[in-house]
Amino acid sequence: MKHLRKMIAIETKLFFREPAGWVIALLLPTVVLIVLGVIPSLRAPQEAFGGQRFIDIFLPSLMVITLATLGVNTLPLRLTTLREKGVLRRLSTTPANPALLLAAQLVIHLGMAVAAVALLIAVGHLVFDVPLPRNLPGFLLAFGLGLGSVMALGALIAAAAPNNRAASAVAMPLYFAVMFLGGAYLPRFFLPGFLVEIGKYAPPGVQPLLDAWMGASPAPLQLAVLALITVLAAVTAARSFRWE
Repeated sequence: MKHLRKMIAIETKLFFREPAGWVIALLLPTVVLIVLGVIPSLRAPQEAFGGQRFIDIFLPSLMVITLATLGVNTLPLRLTTLREKGVLRRLSTTPANPALLLAAQLVIHLGMAVAAVALLIAVGHLVFDVPLPRNLPGFLLAFGLGLGSVMALGALIAAAAPNNRAASAVAMPLYFAVMFLGGAYLPRFFLPGFLVEIGKYAPPGVQPLLDAWMGASPAPLQLAVLALITVLAAVTAARSFRWE
């Protein structure tokens, strides 16, 4: 545990030295919310949204920016870069073995995701009076499974890609797909029906997040799909991950 704490401290310093990797995940969702929130029509209740405001129902989609950026973009590229530079191989001969480095990276990315979503929710609630999640247990469950699914996919990319260039070739299309299906680029009610249906089950689970946000119970099948993706991707990544 002592070695893990030291590794987390070191990797956290290195993580924040590269702002391009964390500023988008931490601040962009909140910035987008502020930009949308200053538009009066988006703060007015709409019959099309069941009397809700656009910013009320769009906030869960903004979480997708954070989860997708950290899970399927930053994490795999960071791990493959460390492997490509020989950092993982050198660490394998020290008490601070590569497994500790991997654990530290996961802790850092998980912490960043929680911080970014907490900031988004706090600003939405305090500045624009966006209601807090009405079904908090359901929201926490959906958030945990959604975050786990994208992190597991990111680890799988890092395990399978031989180098950083290959990781980018896989991570970027997946990143854009996750963002698109999650409604981060275009609100989901503008998407064709079949894409909306796919997005209900695709990581990071924007539909379960929205359902819990509005007070409903997330659909068990949607949560089960997220859990299955998390387990399969994580197990495959663990078995195939290469340190050099």
